[in-house]
Formats: sequence, structure tokens, C-alpha cells
Amino acid sequence: MRFLLMTTDDGTTRPAPPDETMMAEMGAFIEELTKSGVLLATGGLEPGGTRIAVSGGDVTVTDGPFSEAKEAVVGFALIDVRSREEAIELSKRFWKIAGDGQGVIQQVFGPEDIPG
Repeated sequence: MRFLLMTTDDGTTRPAPPDETMMAEMGAFIEELTKSGVLLATGGLEPGGTRIAVSGGDVTVTDGPFSEAKEAVVGFALIDVRSREEAIELSKRFWKIAGDGQGVIQQVFGPEDIPG
């Protein structure tokens, strides 16, 4: 089962800047997950981004940032694990290293998940 672990920012949390200890722990955590085949991809996202919308065949493209957004996804990790519980446990380990913040875990579905 694939899950997307996202870190979000709603402007209310001011995380501490990473120190050498945190960077070393996070590097070891990422290396462990990569070597085990659990971590498929990870990265940070640009603030704002570009929104694309289609209505009645008309396409509208709008560059961010979007002031109406209450929170934005600022980082992610795509993992492949046996269960949601395992995804939650890995996310807990991430936040123990990263410190204050918030995130969202969502299962990723693909063509292999379509019955038939």
C-alpha cells in the first residue's frame, strides 16, 4: 500500500531551524527507509505553485501563492508499506526527529487498486 506523508504549513507553527543532530538523525532515517525499499520519493515543495482549473472546457491557469488557502503542503514522502498503521508509525518517527509541525497521511491509489 502506498501512502503520501505530507508536511503542511498553516502559518501558526514556527519550527526550529534544523541543527546538526537533527540533520544526522533525519539522514539516517531516510537512508534506512530507502535501503528497505519503503521510501519511494521525498522532497520539499515550492510555496504557492500554480493552480489549473477547467470549467465548461475553458482552462484557467493561476500562479500562487493563494491567499485563501489556510494551509499548504510544503513537503512530502511517498512510501510503500503493508498498512496504514505502519505509515502512521513511520510518520511518528519522522515527527519525533523533525520536531513541531503538522502533516497529513493519505493513501495513494493506482491502476492496480481498481477492481476488475
